[in-house]
Amino acid sequence: MAKQVINIGTTANDGTGDPLRSAFDKVNDNFTELYTDDTGDVDSIIAGTAISVSSATGDVTVTNSSPNATHTGDVTGSAALTIASNGVTTAKILNDNVTHDKLENRYTEAVTVSTLTGTYSLDWSAGAVFVMSGSLTGGITFQFSNMKIGQVIDIYNLTGSQTVTFSTASGTPVFNKAGAVDYAGGSTNLIQVQCVSDAANAVFNYAVSAYVSDATPS
Repeated sequence: MAKQVINIGTTANDGTGDPLRSAFDKVNDNFTELYTDDTGDVDSIIAGTAISVSSATGDVTVTNSSPNATHTGDVTGSAALTIASNGVTTAKILNDNVTHDKLENRYTEAVTVSTLTGTYSLDWSAGAVFVMSGSLTGGITFQFSNMKIGQVIDIYNLTGSQTVTFSTASGTPVFNKAGAVDYAGGSTNLIQVQCVSDAANAVFNYAVSAYVSDATPS
């Protein structure tokens, strides 16, 4: 049924509009048409690019026939956008556009260690700098985990007369000392550790620097 339009006349009360009963009869017919909608009323669904439809009328299933199609241009919307793991390649990242804030904590964060006794589990994924708080005495073992090849961490502000050793949670690691400086119990120390291999038997290089002053370098 085509939509039935109620004739309201040219001007108010000019006597040319539909009588009240006829007007509401049209209203009823229009509502009946909507409430008894049938499959024949859906007849204008046309598939677009990369879209297919099961039929043009009735119950229609719309399918994205090319779900992995390449998209160009801006993407807008309120919902979160999920990108397939293989969807972003190096070629798609502009030069000099990976900012410090986009890097993992292992490259950007400073972790404060306020309690340090016995064995301390030092998680390389948590930060790049580990700041020791307070002067501690005794034997300390840093047990490394989650390290990555090429990653360097700083164990900073380590003081106190203590024996410092390194280990990993499993395997038989190798620790190669670079330089002739040893840990100085009477000074503040900076220990830098480089991961050379993160295999089961990991390999590390490390160096110790004892602070000599807090003056500005010349």
